[in-house]
Amino acid sequence: MSAKRILVTGGAGFIGSHLCEKLLEQGHEVICLDNYFTGSRANVARLVTHPYFELVRQDATLPMHFEVDEIYNLACPASPVHYQHNPIKTIKTSVLGAINVLDLASYLGAKVLHASTSEVYGDPCIHPQTENYWGNVNPIGRRSCYDEGKRCARGKEITIYGNGKQTRSFCYVNDLVDAMVAMMNTEQGFNGPVNLGNPAEFTILELAEKVLSLTDSGSKLTFRPLPQDDPKQRRPDITLAKLKLGWEPKISLEDGLKQTIAYFRRILA
Repeated sequence: MSAKRILVTGGAGFIGSHLCEKLLEQGHEVICLDNYFTGSRANVARLVTHPYFELVRQDATLPMHFEVDEIYNLACPASPVHYQHNPIKTIKTSVLGAINVLDLASYLGAKVLHASTSEVYGDPCIHPQTENYWGNVNPIGRRSCYDEGKRCARGKEITIYGNGKQTRSFCYVNDLVDAMVAMMNTEQGFNGPVNLGNPAEFTILELAEKVLSLTDSGSKLTFRPLPQDDPKQRRPDITLAKLKLGWEPKISLEDGLKQTIAYFRRILA
């Protein structure tokens, strides 16, 4: 693979920082753009001395002026706590950010990978979710600033919202990064969405009990009502990723949680 100059928006986030590291390991020059709303300079501190890494503090809603070959657009707060803090800012980041990325890419003839979210499927009526599913999103609910923006362009106790029977899937960051890089560099190219995730499904209660077991925690479980429009099921159909990319996640939930717990222990220390 020939060396490229690559822009990663939201590059100081958790996934973005790992993506920047992966690209540098492959010999590319990387420009990391982030406003540090949810990302952190600490996430990329290990990279700042790299001769081919450049860190730029900028909001994705502002015009971008870089000379690059590829753009990975990851900019946007992803946690409901964060994206509901400033709904207008969230939807502007999703929409204007994508427009700015596409404007730059169009001018340069650069390739773009736009990271979306399973939230575009809302509280799904079909299960698992395929790429051509239109979704079941409340366009005027508290989550709509994130859901519609993306559609347009884990103390002492663990709180479980609802009865714990909601289902989720888990895909570790290294698997996701490998998938994004594979998608960007595939010979065939893509002009539409591709689900990247883990079809192995579990309930939130099972997840909480697994975390308590792996951390030897004496924490108690508490149950609270579900937040508005919180999806009750989430499981991606990754048939397309398997077919076009030859990709599927390799890291199991338990192995991924062990690495995640080790990460947070380092951070908390």
